[in-house]
Amino acid sequence: MTLSIGSTAPDFTAETTHGTLNFHDWIGNHWAILFSHPKAFTPVCTTELGYMAGLEGEFAKRDTKIIGLSVDTAEDNKRWLPDIEEVSGNIVDYPVIGDSDLNVAKLYNMLPADSGDTAAGRTAANNATVRTVYIIGPDKKIRAMLLYPMSSGRNFDEVLRLLDSVQLTENKGVATPVNWKPGEPVIIPPSVSDEAAREKYPDGWETVKPYLRRIPQPAD
Repeated sequence: MTLSIGSTAPDFTAETTHGTLNFHDWIGNHWAILFSHPKAFTPVCTTELGYMAGLEGEFAKRDTKIIGLSVDTAEDNKRWLPDIEEVSGNIVDYPVIGDSDLNVAKLYNMLPADSGDTAAGRTAANNATVRTVYIIGPDKKIRAMLLYPMSSGRNFDEVLRLLDSVQLTENKGVATPVNWKPGEPVIIPPSVSDEAAREKYPDGWETVKPYLRRIPQPAD
């Protein structure tokens, strides 16, 4: 199954550093970030898991749970965690999935269906495509997808910014412009007529172009 924005995030049960976990049950009524890694004890991934641990509180403020995935056993991932803490100074309190049977990687289109059913003997190079980020809503629908090459560390500050945008646009019915940050002006979508906009935004808006109308970010 090919996944896209709007697809239901595939459910699964897997072993993690927190024990056996059913993904949809674990998400519950929260938002979730699933981010994957090609192998434990690899340099770029070590820096990423540590930085994400440092942002866990920021994601929690946004009612968002985070979970990692590595194409290894859960025990391999547990042995990796002290290295991550030593390098980053952050303790990884979120679960890390041990995808030793490649099930989750294949469900999420990170590896081809014919990749086999074991991580044994596989290297990070074999798993190079396992470098994705999924933002998933409480309804278990995928809201955003990011794919990175193996050699490029991800910008998780950007993932946080993207989450802010997705949550705001969904809650307030607006759109965010290029390089938007929380608190900056937002856009009235073209699907909202001027008549409807006047009812919703009685203070008016800035018309840059007939199709580009800006307003201050709506308050909560």
